[in-house]
Amino acid sequence: MRKQVFAVLALAGAALLAAAGGASGQQNIITRQMFESMLSHRGDSGCQGAFYTYDAFTQAAARFPAFGTTGDDGTRRRELAAFFGQTSHETTGGWPTAPGGPFAWGYCRVEEQKQTDPPYYGRGPIQLTHKYNYEQAGRALNLDLVGDPGLVSRNPTVAFDTALWFWMTPQAAKPSCHDVITGRWAPGADDRRAGRLPGYGLLTNIINGGLECGKGQPTGGDSDRVGFYRRYCQMLGAAEGGNLSCENQTPYAPAG
Repeated sequence: MRKQVFAVLALAGAALLAAAGGASGQQNIITRQMFESMLSHRGDSGCQGAFYTYDAFTQAAARFPAFGTTGDDGTRRRELAAFFGQTSHETTGGWPTAPGGPFAWGYCRVEEQKQTDPPYYGRGPIQLTHKYNYEQAGRALNLDLVGDPGLVSRNPTVAFDTALWFWMTPQAAKPSCHDVITGRWAPGADDRRAGRLPGYGLLTNIINGGLECGKGQPTGGDSDRVGFYRRYCQMLGAAEGGNLSCENQTPYAPAG
């Protein structure tokens, strides 16, 4: 019995160390100062983004210890640049002549302005949308997001939780964004025929491919996502990699 107790304590301790290591690994790259610099306009007049805090981000990231800590330093920086690039587009308040440029205005929005598919419209950094996504995220996070979808836009930690859940979780035929950007996913024959190859562009396909991908030229949304990503790669000292656009990728079949 004593050996079993020691074994349980050892496993618990290892889990805590892994979570702590994940949090410290992310914070070594996304410091509070860097977070504020990357998202400097989020609290400006006309934006709702003061809702998003550094502490909420780090608390949520600690629940996903592989996020921003997988691979070598370059891979970690690229994943963090990609995550903030995609989520900054989802929450952008920028415009072509905005102060600091259009890619300085990520995390301006908390809720989708058009509010499609009420009450399960876009909320939080990833703009979680549709009942099936709220249901799956709520199940994974042990939250009743179907009964109370507004929790995502009232609690900033929950908002980041849902974004990181989506980022880290494969869905249907789609790999996770995390596995793609860290090089843990390899395309199969069907993916190769569809032009779905590793790179930042595949993340756009995973998130919103039906509207933004496979048009033969970059769409506005696709280009905007790339613009944010390039800015953050420069700020974080990350290599962009290839395949940034999804213009020649066949979108995944709709979920739901």
